[in-house]
Amino acid sequence: MKKPELAAAIASKADVSKEKAGEILNIITDEITNAVSQDDAVSLVGFGTFSRRARSARTGKNPQTGAAIQIPASNTVGFKAGKALKDAVN
Repeated sequence: MKKPELAAAIASKADVSKEKAGEILNIITDEITNAVSQDDAVSLVGFGTFSRRARSARTGKNPQTGAAIQIPASNTVGFKAGKALKDAVN
């Protein structure tokens, strides 16, 4: 499911226009992005938790040449699924 399809599903269930549902969806994703970028976890009970995770520097390999390369430290986003989401998938 892509973002427009999700917005259409929200629109039909919440009895709002597709444009309004898309706007709400954009606001939600923007707020999750802002919170995680400020190292604040976002917990949606039953769905899951978004959090920032640190990756340490490490040595990798160039897949074309096999030469060792240094991969710098970086931050990434982690998601831990909640119980309700895990149960729905299983």
